[in-house]
Amino acid sequence: MTCLLKNLDHYQFDLTIENPFGLPNPEAPEQINDYHPLIGNSKCQSIARNQDQTWGDTLQMIWRWKYISNGMAVQDETLKADGMHSGSIRQFIPDSNRWFVHYYSSGSPSTTLPVWEGNKNENGDIILYKEQKAPNGTDGFYKITFKEITNSSFTWLGEWVDAAETFSYPTWKIYCSKIAPKQTE
Repeated sequence: MTCLLKNLDHYQFDLTIENPFGLPNPEAPEQINDYHPLIGNSKCQSIARNQDQTWGDTLQMIWRWKYISNGMAVQDETLKADGMHSGSIRQFIPDSNRWFVHYYSSGSPSTTLPVWEGNKNENGDIILYKEQKAPNGTDGFYKITFKEITNSSFTWLGEWVDAAETFSYPTWKIYCSKIAPKQTE
């Protein structure tokens, strides 16, 4: 334990009392800053499709974002009013020049985590894709878009798109506003 305590300066970008969400490590790829406006707590309204394809009721949630791995990656977690929670670990891989996002959920634990890949586009949107067939077997992707990103809010859209992105079927929408770091509701 003494050895670890002597080297705490090696973890200067980790979570601290002064920086409860950590800090981006200057040694990380510059894309670590793609998620910087989202870091912290946001109060959100989540709306997903029902089985009958109608839009469901609005669900309140807190979406918490922080730097992990001494500021080399980003983690987020959702704390939902219905008791179902989820999150992701986000790493930018320079060799691939893209983000890899590993998703997990309390409602569907898995031995392997689904992965989305993507980047920030010229409009400032973060767009991620995962291959997924439509219920009728058509090839396509589940596409996630973070957009309208500011230091005080952002929106999120989950949609199925065909391979050419000529067809889109939105299945989930989230609207978020930042809240003070110590505020939880």
